[in-house]
Amino acid sequence: MIISASRRTDIPRFFTEWFMRRVKEGFFYSRNPFNPSDVKRTSLLPEDVDVIVFWSKDPTPIIKHLDELGSMGYRYYFQFTLNDYPRVFEPNVPPVKERLETFQRLADRLGPSRVIWRYDPIIVSTLTPFEYHVGRLASIARSLKGFTERLTVSFLDLYGKVRKRLKASAELSRIGIEDITHPDRREMLLDFARDIAQIAATYGMEVRTCAERVDLSEAGIRPGACVDGELITQLLGQPAHAGPRFPKDRGQRPECLCVQSRDMGAYNTCSHACVYCYANYSPVSIRRNLSRHSPDSPCMIE
Repeated sequence: MIISASRRTDIPRFFTEWFMRRVKEGFFYSRNPFNPSDVKRTSLLPEDVDVIVFWSKDPTPIIKHLDELGSMGYRYYFQFTLNDYPRVFEPNVPPVKERLETFQRLADRLGPSRVIWRYDPIIVSTLTPFEYHVGRLASIARSLKGFTERLTVSFLDLYGKVRKRLKASAELSRIGIEDITHPDRREMLLDFARDIAQIAATYGMEVRTCAERVDLSEAGIRPGACVDGELITQLLGQPAHAGPRFPKDRGQRPECLCVQSRDMGAYNTCSHACVYCYANYSPVSIRRNLSRHSPDSPCMIE
C-alpha cells in the first residue's frame, strides 16, 4: 500500500506532529470528502506501507523526524512544490530563498532522485507572463542543479472555486489570466514548453507534466506520474524489468498517471491559502476545519 501525505493539504508543514503520532500508533482514519460519515481505518504499520509520498511547499518541520522514520523501516520520497510567485498568489509561503535552502538540505539527506521539484501550477497572467516564468524557472533550476533529477509542471485549472476566489479579491480581479492550454494558443504553448525543456536539460533535469490534457511531446516533455509506480519500484529495490506492481489510480482524473494510494489528508486545512489551490474552498472553511483538528485524534479533522 502507498500512502499519500497529502494531495489534500501540506502535512509536512502543518501536521507533522499529528503525522508522527499516527505513525507511532500504526493507523489513521480518513473521511470520504463527499460523504463525511464514511470513515475508513488504514494501517500505517511499516510492514503494510510500501512507500510514503510527501507533498509539500515547506517540509522543514518534518526533516528532524526523517532519521526516525527510516529507522522504523519506512521508505518515502518528496514532491516539493517550489514556485516563485508574488504574494497575491501565494500569501503564506516562506521566501523562495528559504525554500531553496530547505530543498537543498532535504536532497543532501535523501539524494536527488527522492526530492522532485514541482513548478506548478503555471499561471500565465498580466502579472506573470511567459518571460516571468522563464526567468524564475531558470533561476530556481540553477540553484537546484545536482539536487533533483526531475521537474514536474502543470498549468492552472480554473475550477469554479478558483474562479470565485479570483473574482472575490479586488486585487486579483484586475489581473488578467490566460488559458495557455487553449487550442488557439498551441504554438505559444509549444514555444514556452521548449524553453522549459531547455532550462531543465541545461541543469540536468527531466521534465514531465502532471495530469495535463495537452500533448507536449513535440517540445520533448512527456506525461508523468507523481505517485510514480516506476520510482516506487526502484525505492523498493526491485528491478525495473519486473513489471508494474501497482495499479493505476482510477479515482483521479483520466489524465493522471498515478498509481493507487491512500490519502491521509483532509480538504480545507492548508494554511498556505494559495489562491489557485483546488483543495481549499475559502479562508472561513479552513479556519472552521482547523478548529476541529487535534494532534491526538486518529482522524485529521474530528
